[in-house]
Amino acid sequence: MVAGTGRSPVVLNQIGALVGERIAAHPSRPTVLRHEDGRPPWDIPDGVEVLLTRPLIGWDAAPTARPAGWGRGLRWIQSASTGMDVYPPWLLDGAPLVTCARGVSAVPIAEYAMAAVLAFEKRLDAVRLRGPEDWRRETLGGLSGRRLGLAGFGAIGQAVAERARAFGLSIGAVRRSGWTGSRPGVEPFDRLEDLIAVSDHLVLALPLTAATRGVVGADLLARAKPGLHLVNVARGALVDQEALLAAIEAGRIAGATLDVTEPEPLPAGHPFYRHPAIRLTPHVSWSAPDVEPRLAERILANLDAYARGEPLRDVVNVQAGY
Repeated sequence: MVAGTGRSPVVLNQIGALVGERIAAHPSRPTVLRHEDGRPPWDIPDGVEVLLTRPLIGWDAAPTARPAGWGRGLRWIQSASTGMDVYPPWLLDGAPLVTCARGVSAVPIAEYAMAAVLAFEKRLDAVRLRGPEDWRRETLGGLSGRRLGLAGFGAIGQAVAERARAFGLSIGAVRRSGWTGSRPGVEPFDRLEDLIAVSDHLVLALPLTAATRGVVGADLLARAKPGLHLVNVARGALVDQEALLAAIEAGRIAGATLDVTEPEPLPAGHPFYRHPAIRLTPHVSWSAPDVEPRLAERILANLDAYARGEPLRDVVNVQAGY
C-alpha cells in the first residue's frame, strides 16, 4: 500500500515528452520535471517523489554501489520496460516501490514473433524475385500442425499463443512460476528440455535473471528437435551465442530470428550479421504506434492509485527480479 502524500507529487520524467504531457494534466496536479540531457539517470534532484525512467539513458553505466543519498525522498519508481535487468541491483533493494510496464508491448512483440515464424516457414527471402532468371516453382512451408514452443507464458507468451492458435499451430509452453489450472489450446510443459525436443519454433519470452542467464546453451540446443527455428524477443543474454552458432553450423538448428543480442549492438564483423540462417533486428519488436500512449495510460492509472493511497499495478517482485 502506498500512502497518499496529501499534496501534488513532484515527478521526474525520464521517459519522453508525450508521457510528460499526459502526466502533467493529471488531476493530482503533479509538478513534472524534465530529465536534463547528460545527467546520470540516478542523479535525482532533491524533492522528487516519483521517478519515471527507462532503459538506454545511461543506467548501464551506473555504479555498482548505491550512490550516497540515493532514494532519499523517492516513494515510487515506474519503469517503461518490463525487464528490470537493465537497472543496477540497488534500484530494487528496499524502498522505494518499483513498478514496471508489464504487458504494454505484448501485442507488437507477439505480432513480431508470428511474423518471424511466418517468414521462416514461407521462406519469403528465398523466393523473392529479382529478375526473370529467378522465376521458379518452390514448395513453401506452412504453420498448420507445426508446434510452437513458448519459453515463458506471461503477457507476451499469452499474446503469442492467442495469435498462433488462429494459424492452426500446436502450442506448448513452460513457465517459471509453474502451472495452476489449464490454458485452452496450450499444452503445459514442466521442463524447457522437453519442450525444445518437440518444437518446430521456440519463442523466448523469459525475463533475464540470474537463473535464466545463458539458459539456451549447448546442452539445451543438443536436445532440440532437428530443424528448430529459434525466436528471441526477450534478452540476448538468455542465449549462449557461440553455442547457437555452432548448433546452426552443425545443422541441428535451422535458423534463428534475434531481435536481441548480447551486447547490443554486436561488434562489427560478428558472424551473426551475415549468416544466411540468422535474421537480426535492432531490438524493435516492442515498437508500435500505440505503445507510448498505452504506456502513458498505464502510468496514469498507477498515478490515480498513488494519489488515492491504493495499491499500484505491476509491482516488481524484488526476489524474482521482475
